[in-house]
Amino acid sequence: MEEQPKTILLVEDDHANRKLIRVILGKHYRIQEAESVEQALDLLRNRKPDLLLLDIRLGSGSGLDIIRAVRENAELDAVPAVAITAQAMKNDESRFLAAGFDGYVSKPIDTRLLPEVVERFLRGGRRAGHA
Repeated sequence: MEEQPKTILLVEDDHANRKLIRVILGKHYRIQEAESVEQALDLLRNRKPDLLLLDIRLGSGSGLDIIRAVRENAELDAVPAVAITAQAMKNDESRFLAAGFDGYVSKPIDTRLLPEVVERFLRGGRRAGHA
């Protein structure tokens, strides 16, 4: 029996960034997409993804709002989450990790690095970020 592809929930409000990530990852993974906090939370009510890729700045809120809800939900807490953001100041990564993210990818997205990060978290779960 063939193994089902892993599911990634991508929450990104910029169409071009969603398309880029879909092109990079879509051959190997099932990509669910949301453009807002509300859409993401609706999707999470119905299905538990294998990985979350969350933009920090969303028009209607923040990826931080989503990660708070995920970490407070016992069924979702084990899902690894990677922040994708243009906020790349010195303390941003530690701030995102403290908020509940397991990893961090800065924009512009490195098309070689993103698949490596995704695969690491899909294999190792949340602990992959602390290795």
